[in-house]
Amino acid sequence: MEQINYTTRAGKYKHLTERDRYRLEGYLETGLTAKAIAQKLNSHISTVYREIKRGQVKRIKTDLTEYWVYRANTAHADYEEKVTNRAHSLKIEKHHDLADHIREKIHKHKYSPDAVIGELNRTGQRFICTKTLYNYIDRGVFEGVTNYTLWEKRKRHKHKYRQVSRISLKNKGSRSIEERPERINNRLEYGHWEGDSIVGVRNGKKDALFTLSERMTREEIIIKIKSMTQDSILKALNKLETSYGSFFKEKFKSITLDNGREFLDWESIEQSRLNGKKRTLVYFAHPYSSWERGTNENQNRMIRRFIPKGTDISKLSDKEIKRIEEWMNNYPRRILGYKTPNELVLNITNSSSGVLN
Repeated sequence: MEQINYTTRAGKYKHLTERDRYRLEGYLETGLTAKAIAQKLNSHISTVYREIKRGQVKRIKTDLTEYWVYRANTAHADYEEKVTNRAHSLKIEKHHDLADHIREKIHKHKYSPDAVIGELNRTGQRFICTKTLYNYIDRGVFEGVTNYTLWEKRKRHKHKYRQVSRISLKNKGSRSIEERPERINNRLEYGHWEGDSIVGVRNGKKDALFTLSERMTREEIIIKIKSMTQDSILKALNKLETSYGSFFKEKFKSITLDNGREFLDWESIEQSRLNGKKRTLVYFAHPYSSWERGTNENQNRMIRRFIPKGTDISKLSDKEIKRIEEWMNNYPRRILGYKTPNELVLNITNSSSGVLN
């Protein structure tokens, strides 16, 4: 009879399952050879020999003589124990400097695990992935870093939005977000911002923050204001115009705001204090539609990492606020390919075209 050529080679790194082990036990009881069993299990013959050795159990006959037999439950219990122990062997154990760097970034600098890994990958240190880092945190590998200390994991929850009205009854003559050109909607051009204000102690100190977030680069500007009034907002923008001079019109091509009373004097916001001409365009989101200013809303959530609700903003110095602003503008973002807003702004400034190279 002509010999049939076949292979018993399985896929790479194939492990026997619990069911395979009970099949193996049954085959041995029927007297099959290791070679025949390997063919039936689609495994290498050496795998079968190792498995038989793993599951050996000593038994005693009625005449008190000893013999060895394979038991699937013993083999599988040994396999499970070794897998568990192997899981505790961490890739990062031999890289203490890297582990200290990750811990410092998360614990001290308030980076998310994903931002840490993204930054490391950009510098060529492709050692572990974000999922692995989260697994390490779950297991308490980094002292002082837990799921509770991860701001996003602790705070994130779903909002239920509801549409109330498409028209602001107190701001009827304003320019609606519906009129905003597609180049702004699609973030194709630098210089289009979203704005909002952040309060501190409600019914207490009037000091607040005026925040501006650039849509394409996520660049952030934070200004401390004395009150949530139209006059305070106007003074903040006038101060910015004085700082940027003639470049203000190029840097702030448009600003999208909500319908808060502090923004209702939009005509004054648009008018330059230097020459009386139009310095920017103001668009208003629909009422109760904060997602239409999603960039600014997300940026404000980041600010809340440093300034929780109920904080007395009057006690914050300009230096402290500037430090938060600089942190945000130097924070690597996944949506930006783990580049920082400052890197993108520098790229745009050097290109002098208002678009990314």
